[in-house]
Amino acid sequence: MKKLIYLSIVLFAGLAACKKEAEITKMTTVSFVSEPTVSKNAVTLSKSNDTSSVVTFAWPAVKYPVKASVTYTLQIDVPADTVGNNAWANAKTVVVGKDVLSKSYLGKDLNTMALNLGLTPGAQGALVVRIQSYQDQYAYTKALTLKVTPYQPVAVYPLLYIPGNYQGWNPGEAPTAAALKPKIYEAYIYMPATENYYYKFTTAQDWNHINYGDGGNGAVTGDGLAGGLVAPGPGYMQLSINLNTNTWSAVKTTWSILGDASPGGWDTDTQLAYDPAKKVWSVTCDMKRAGSFKFRANNEWKIDFGIDADGKLTYADSPVYGNVSGINNITVPSDGNYTLTLDLHDPSNYNYTIKKN
Repeated sequence: MKKLIYLSIVLFAGLAACKKEAEITKMTTVSFVSEPTVSKNAVTLSKSNDTSSVVTFAWPAVKYPVKASVTYTLQIDVPADTVGNNAWANAKTVVVGKDVLSKSYLGKDLNTMALNLGLTPGAQGALVVRIQSYQDQYAYTKALTLKVTPYQPVAVYPLLYIPGNYQGWNPGEAPTAAALKPKIYEAYIYMPATENYYYKFTTAQDWNHINYGDGGNGAVTGDGLAGGLVAPGPGYMQLSINLNTNTWSAVKTTWSILGDASPGGWDTDTQLAYDPAKKVWSVTCDMKRAGSFKFRANNEWKIDFGIDADGKLTYADSPVYGNVSGINNITVPSDGNYTLTLDLHDPSNYNYTIKKN
């Protein structure tokens, strides 16, 4: 009898223990206690803020029943992809880390994200962002909206080199040509008076790699035995080569400014002078704050520069790269006498300066 009572007690205790254990492991639904925040609602991106923090997302911690690390992830998408049966299926996911409660973006990283999600460069678009937490189950915040205006970054392509008779046919010391578009190269080269103005484009600073010469009928060829291309020297040459079409061009240029900020208004060009030692064009003249101007070649609107939204010197018209709409004219900050310079010697960094005297 005592044995039977003892077994009953043991069995009852075992059942009670099982019941208690089930209560401990019962899953509790978790959630964010408040919504995420963003440091600003709209961001305009440009080269100037590529390496700066442009926006920061923050969120509260989620408390799970078990005291262990919680992994947080950002999900970023366009609004159209966050509704319907496949909502958020195409979202970009960014794992922030364990127990991390904020995420900042550099301009270049947010720009890449926006372009990858299909936003149009130069136009404001919307991104939606939510935060996901995970330990033994997922929890999500409501989505917040960030307005983003991305920009199209300029791709960097390998340089070409331009040896020629004007510099002793030495590719090791030859000036370079750069590409603003795939396989379309350009450079501005000063060629002093010499017996001829032949030159070539080379892919390296030697003659052991591809070099492009005259293929006849306005074409170029990679046949190393081909003759040189010829520029209309002496003078300041715009040299180009298009390896998509295997064509080339060489145009002799002089430079001026034209506009109602300049002495000649919109009717008469004010000429710049070239300094071979400094490799720049310049002019000193009286300028007006109320007007504007552009730099242009050969007193015509075939090759001319304005500035983009970031103030960088940019082609408005170019037979090599085509015409660009929306390029602004250049202004001076106040009436007065200025020295203006145009520097085209580095094909990767065309620039200008305005200095009040």
